[in-house]
Amino acid sequence: MENQVPVTSMAGMLFSLIVSVGLPIVLCMVIRIRTKAKFSSFLIGCGTFFISAMVLEQILHVIVLNAAGDILRGNIWIYGLYGGVAAAVFEETGRFLAMKYFMKRISGCENALMYGAGHGGIEAALIVGLVSVNNLVTSFMINTGQINQVLSALDENTRNMTMQQISALWELPGWQFYMAGVERILAVGLQIALSVLVYYAVKSGDKRYFMLALFSHFFVNFITAVAASFVSVAAVECLVAVMSVAVGGIAWKVCLNEKGAIERI
Repeated sequence: MENQVPVTSMAGMLFSLIVSVGLPIVLCMVIRIRTKAKFSSFLIGCGTFFISAMVLEQILHVIVLNAAGDILRGNIWIYGLYGGVAAAVFEETGRFLAMKYFMKRISGCENALMYGAGHGGIEAALIVGLVSVNNLVTSFMINTGQINQVLSALDENTRNMTMQQISALWELPGWQFYMAGVERILAVGLQIALSVLVYYAVKSGDKRYFMLALFSHFFVNFITAVAASFVSVAAVECLVAVMSVAVGGIAWKVCLNEKGAIERI
């Protein structure tokens, strides 16, 4: 194979890997040191995301996409609507139940922040971290010629499909591989903000905060999915940044209203 993966692209993959794995760890340490939040909140966030999004939601996707996959994939608006609703319902319901039943004795906005770091952190590690590792290993094999041995062992159809999949590694501009890391920074921030809103919904009993988190999660996912078909990756990330900052501003006000929380941050 004559194609080579540019160093700039591999640097972008490494950047996204470091962000997706390192950011959650750094956030956990900073929140713990600055606020004395419980580490168990972080673990609960990790576990809740895995069960709600990686297990239960995926079961739904298998059922729905097998039954109506062509209809959904054929219309970006319907697909975005379905994906946004599914992600919002499963993750926010899981977040609400986890805070209500597993964090009964863990109060304070600081623990909502710690939970969000875990929820968003494990999402980053599983979704972007693993992909970045795979991309880096594949890129190394391409650049050293080892990929030829792998391809030669495959039948023609499988080899052609594999070539189509890995061709993006050298065809895409290098800067696009950085975008995965940038997107995860924004996503983790959003997950923390949503966790604060749901925490306050549980603590105050005011379900409007839960509905706000539910709608915000849906809206961000829906807009992101639809916009990706019409504008550039950079433009999509700008949209995500604006929406994340907006939700984060609301969550910050909620933390301000939490007695004494702001003094511990």
